[in-house]
Parts: sequence; structure tokens; C-alpha cells
Amino acid sequence: MDAIGQNEAPEQNEAASEAGPFVIVVGNEKGGAGKTTVSMHLIAALLNAGKRVGAIDLDIRQRSLSNYIDHRRLWVGQRDISMPEQIVLEPPRGQTIVERQREEADSFVNALGQLRTRNDFVVIDCPGADSYFARLGHAAADMLITPMNESFVDFDLLAKVDPETLNIVSPSIYAEKVWSCRKARAQADGGSIDWVVMRNRTSHIHAKNRQRLESALTELSKRLGFREVPGFSERVVYREMYPAGLTLLDLTDDETGPGLTMSHVAARAELAAMLAALQLPGLHVEPVDKSA
Repeated sequence: MDAIGQNEAPEQNEAASEAGPFVIVVGNEKGGAGKTTVSMHLIAALLNAGKRVGAIDLDIRQRSLSNYIDHRRLWVGQRDISMPEQIVLEPPRGQTIVERQREEADSFVNALGQLRTRNDFVVIDCPGADSYFARLGHAAADMLITPMNESFVDFDLLAKVDPETLNIVSPSIYAEKVWSCRKARAQADGGSIDWVVMRNRTSHIHAKNRQRLESALTELSKRLGFREVPGFSERVVYREMYPAGLTLLDLTDDETGPGLTMSHVAARAELAAMLAALQLPGLHVEPVDKSA
């Protein structure tokens, strides 16, 4: 067990409590929910809106967001397209847990502090597992976005349910961690963390299981104090864009051929709906032209 305990939040650092840019953290403790896809599309949307954006990838093993940005940098080439300011964190080298956590805290505080001085938004992508870096990121959030797949396997990330009635029994370890981070934030500077749960990689079939999940999620949102927003459905187009570092906002005829497909148009509508639901400060979401 880590030195601070399984569910305890790190103390709020100075950089996290100072007034500054809006910090968006995309995190949960499960892989495959689409955190990196959400993070990169948020970054692209903010850049397209003329915002200065910083990015931190806290998954120091997989580095999916860092790789996404690297792919994007190669694709951009001579194109007049903005890039986020990225700071890459290195794994700690300390011999003990305390030494490694101190290195991680210093590294994170330094990176966030630098990005705060030069950007309007900072987007932080977390690993799909518990880590001290992830807890530092959660504690620094102004908005925490938790993507989840449309299944009770992912619902277990938020709460335990009765297997027969599907009634909510208790919050999950992750939900308790978020609560701890929100409490620490309030004590540090009187601020709050806007917790948003995003139903991601949804299917196009309105099955009975989906209805039961929606009801359980709505009930849980009242108990845990999070907002529900729509995310991305399960589409091949999202996976296809990763190797080139592209997002839906970058697609042109050069990338898609003669015009956008219906899948591209529908995906753009999903992105617009997601951005509108998030209600990010200073971000105006243009209506989607479905006839494109």
C-alpha cells in the first residue's frame, strides 16, 4: 500500500490552489474507456477555439496521450494548425515509496506550475489504474471527466450494486478517492471539483441492459454529486485517427477522400454534444451542420 493510503488524496499543492487556467482531468481506474480519445478531442477543440492549451500525460508507462500528440506533430508538418504545450513526466528513481512519491509530487507541481503561467486550459490524461501521479492529477482538477463504457462492468468503477435488484449498495474505492480529492480541494482553497461522468463507447442498440444502466447511473449521480454527459459511441473512425494524431476537428477531404461519410458527420455531432454538455468556461460550441 502506498504511504498515503489507498483512498487518501494528496495534499493540495500550491500550483493546484492558485487562481489560473482551467484544469481538466480525464481519469478513472479502468482501461479501454476512451480517456485518451476524449483528452485529445478536448485539446483540439480548445485549440480550434483559439485557447492556449497545456497537456500532461500521467500514464508514464503507456504514454498514449504523449504518443497521440507526437503523431499529430508529425502530421501537422507545414499545416497552420496549433499544437498544445506538452510537458513529459519521467518515472521516479527513488528507492523507497516516500522518495518516489516526493519525486512525483515535485515533478507534477513543476509541470503544472509552468503550464499555468502560459495557458488558458490544462488537460491532464490519467492512467487506467491507481497511481500517485493519478491522485495528484485528480486533486488538481477544476473538472474531472470520468469516461465509462456502457456496461455494469464499468459501473462497478463507481459503485457496488446488488446482483439481483441492481440497487446501489455502496460507493466504489474510486468514488471514495474522488470524494477525498474534492474534500481536500475545498479545504485547501474553498474551490470545488466539477465531477462529470461520461458514458462513452456507447452502442447504437437501445437494449434493456442499457435502460437499467441509465437508471442506475442517474440514481448514483444524485448520491455522489456528479453530472452525466454524453460521450462517443463505438465507432471505428476514432481508432483509425490515432496513428496520424488526428481528431474529428482535423478531418478534411485530404484525410477522408471525397467528402465526410455519415459516420464522420454523426461523430462530429457527438463531439459537439459532448462539448456543449461540459459547459467549459469561454468555449462557444458551434452547431453541427448535419448536411456536410
